[in-house]
Amino acid sequence: MSQPYLCPQCRTNRTRFAIIEQTPAYVKLDPQSGEVIQQYDNPEQLQIQYNGSERRVHCGACGLIEDEQSFIATAKRLKFGEGTPS
Repeated sequence: MSQPYLCPQCRTNRTRFAIIEQTPAYVKLDPQSGEVIQQYDNPEQLQIQYNGSERRVHCGACGLIEDEQSFIATAKRLKFGEGTPS
C-alpha cells in the first residue's frame, strides 16, 4: 500500500479511503440451516481456490469499491498536480 491512490470514478479523492482486506474462509455449510459444518485449512480438499484480489479499496468521497490496482493505475495515469481529465 505504499503507492498513491486516485479514485477512478470521481477522480478527485487522493486521501480518504477504506482498505478492505479479503481473506477467504473455506467452509462447508449445512444446506438447510446455513450453519458451518466444517472449516477447511486446505481448500483443495473441497473446492476451487479463490482467485480474487487480496485487497479492495473504498473511496471515502464517492463510495466506489474496486480492486486496489484500479486506484493505483488511475493515480499513475493522472499524476498529482496535473488536474483531472475532461
